[in-house]
Amino acid sequence: MDLTNRIVRYGELKRCRTAFIDAHTPGSDQKENFTIIGGGVSESAEQHVHITIPHGFNIGAAGQPPHCRNSLHSHRTAEVFFVLSGRWRFFWGRWGTAGEVILEPGDIFNIPTGIFRGFENVGTDYGMIMAVLGGDDAGGGVIWAPQVIEDAGAHGLVLGENGKLYDSKKGESLPDGVAPMPLLTDAELAEFPEPEARAVLPRQVARYLDLSAMADRAPVSVIGPDGCLPDRPGFEVSLLTRGSALTAPVTEDRPSVLMPVFGHWRVTWQGGEATLAPGDTMSVPEGLAHSVVPSITGEAGLYRVTGTQDPAGPTWHG
Repeated sequence: MDLTNRIVRYGELKRCRTAFIDAHTPGSDQKENFTIIGGGVSESAEQHVHITIPHGFNIGAAGQPPHCRNSLHSHRTAEVFFVLSGRWRFFWGRWGTAGEVILEPGDIFNIPTGIFRGFENVGTDYGMIMAVLGGDDAGGGVIWAPQVIEDAGAHGLVLGENGKLYDSKKGESLPDGVAPMPLLTDAELAEFPEPEARAVLPRQVARYLDLSAMADRAPVSVIGPDGCLPDRPGFEVSLLTRGSALTAPVTEDRPSVLMPVFGHWRVTWQGGEATLAPGDTMSVPEGLAHSVVPSITGEAGLYRVTGTQDPAGPTWHG
């Protein structure tokens, strides 16, 4: 079986720099967004989707130079990040001041639904984070903090109530019959929790070094009903290391996705094989027996995402 069209190489990712409403806002105008599997939540018609096959979840990525940030927003379904490269500060709350955490390569954050969140590259080099979004339609888009929409308007970008962006710098304007996206009211804003870091971090953040120690003999469940971060966001995430590689072929009844974070990994199936490097993404069809093992010596870590029958609903229970 030829799976070439189900492998997206890091070096072949097609970026979009106009994906969201803050694309012109100073401090956020150097972001690069990538939609790897599924339509994602991009607001731009310029966003390229690499794999359109439904998986029950979406895979995307964000690349940012140092000091570049992603503005405060919320989602109705799960948003899970792991750091591929760089050092990242994640912050949350109406103004981004309720709490924060610094994550390093391999660390993973299951961000609760229904809270405003943002992130910035606080490292010294270009960094990349990989994202898993719940549901095939990723929850119907992004909910922006009011100040983000206001700042964007001051720099030429308007978001229509249809979820599409219009750029006055390109001579675009809202079509007849399409109103601007309304700002959230005070009453609506009051519905967004402001959890402190002490409430979020133990339940929603897992460090790679801790996970890799637990995955020394068998894959460790990171996100799932029995995971280190117990949750049912519509998919499960596990970590494989050298000691817990899938040397014996496994088969899933739903598509799964392989995402190396450290080392090179050889995926083998009847009639083919492929070697994946950090930043590569591979979609494995349901029903296909396959093995997944490191191909060279050294540190080896790989996240595996599998869809479930659970609805891609809220993940904050504070």
